[in-house]
Amino acid sequence: MSSPSEVSAQITRRSKSNLAFALSALSPQRRRDMTVFYAFCRVVDDIADDPDVAMELKEKQLYEWSDGLMNGFITPDPLQKEVSELPKRYNIAPTLFVQIIEGVASDLNCDRYETIKDLLAYCYKVASVVGLVSIEIFGYKNPACKDYAVNLGYALQLTNIIRDVGEDARSTGRIYLPLEELRKFNVSVDDILKGKHTAEFAALMKFQHQRAISYYRRATELLPREDRQNMLAAEMMGKIYSEILEKIKRHQFRVFDRRFGLSKLRKITILTSYTLRGLFKAV
Repeated sequence: MSSPSEVSAQITRRSKSNLAFALSALSPQRRRDMTVFYAFCRVVDDIADDPDVAMELKEKQLYEWSDGLMNGFITPDPLQKEVSELPKRYNIAPTLFVQIIEGVASDLNCDRYETIKDLLAYCYKVASVVGLVSIEIFGYKNPACKDYAVNLGYALQLTNIIRDVGEDARSTGRIYLPLEELRKFNVSVDDILKGKHTAEFAALMKFQHQRAISYYRRATELLPREDRQNMLAAEMMGKIYSEILEKIKRHQFRVFDRRFGLSKLRKITILTSYTLRGLFKAV
């Protein structure tokens, strides 16, 4: 198996993402293909988020990705060529890739979500579907692993939303917290946009934290025993993000003041512990 193109590798390195870090737990072939898949996710998300590109051009670029994945790229660039090979190699429905594109495209014309149902529909496309593609690349035996991927996707995306409340409001004006829940906790849209950390906001965030935790627990319960070894990279992601979530809680949800994360040393420790766990189980 050849290495991923330099384009894919550069995108993954530049992102400094926790997902990119977790790829270290994979075998060379699966790491290569996950690098390509991650680069795809990063590129389409960046298209939607680029403030310097006109709306019409963003829509055109995302359509070209969707059409190419469904019908074939006319003159594919190196990344498009690699991405188009993944559905064939792992028997993945191309529609899953298109759903991810639809999810990021929703950011073009939607910056508020009224209900948790609305928000979870968004989370499904941008995170749970990513999980469904990822487990195909990781390899799994029990179809129940799909339910694990969906719930872990919700947990990870809800953690992202909690962590990035301040950054999203400042940089894009987007608020991913359900508006009906803002009203329930007496937090206004203006409070969020102005970064007001009030007692009401802390209570709202505690409620969001509890929901995210419930999805982590559900994912853990749903992971089939026979698939635990192949899902080590996914489990590592869950561990990293759940620790970030608890760190945010310990700091009273001060998400307007800083962007929370784990130190490189802590992430290396997690990587090492999961790698060793996999080695011992393989013996």
